Formats: sequence, C-alpha cells, structure tokens
Amino acid sequence: QVQLVESGGGLVQAGGSLRLSCAASGRIFSIYNMGWFRQAPGKEREFVAAISWNGGRTYYADSVKGRFTISRDNAKNTVYLQMNSLKPEDTAVYYCASPRRTYFDITTDEMGYDYWGQGTQVTASS
Repeated sequence: QVQLVESGGGLVQAGGSLRLSCAASGRIFSIYNMGWFRQAPGKEREFVAAISWNGGRTYYADSVKGRFTISRDNAKNTVYLQMNSLKPEDTAVYYCASPRRTYFDITTDEMGYDYWGQGTQVTASS
C-alpha cells in the first residue's frame, strides 16, 4: 500500500521560509515522478511543482517560480519543497502526490496523480 506523509507546514510571516517534506512508503520510490499541489480555502487544487524520478527535471507553476525549489532524496524516499519569500497568497494546504505508473513525461495535471498525502497546512501572515 502506497503511503505519502507530508510534514513541515506551519505559520510564518510573509517573507519567511518553510521546507516541506513528503515521506513515501509501500513501493520503490526512485522510479516515480513526484508532485506538489496546494489548495487554498474556496479554491480548486492547483499545481505547484513536480520532479522527475531521478531529479533531473523540475517544473514549477509561474506563481512560485524563483521562490520555491523541489528536490528529492531517493535514498531517503523523500521529496522536499523549499519555500522562500512566502506571500499571504501562498497560504493553503499542500499535498504531495505520485502517479500509479512510471512515466518519462511529467504532468502538471492532478488527474495524472493517483496517490496523495493527507496534506500539511502552510500559512503566511501579512
């Protein structure tokens, strides 16, 4: 059974930083792409960042480009999201996700992800 467990969320002032972690278990981690999504109150879930199975390719939403960095440690079965220069509009529940199958291409569409964590709350106060 695949499990994804996020941690690292919290309350920070605007301009601050947080690092989210997502620990994966239940299958071989190193052959699957991984993604981060977020959902703010009253809004639909949106793509934030994604990384290829070996970390060689990364993709970001325009809204976080230059401020957020996705990375992974396949030896630790963990994917990270380093978030710098946080803004109030970054406030949301953040989810990590992974597809059921291995793919070369990375998708930014949540329909391309089958396994999801429970989410971790990030709040950036103004």
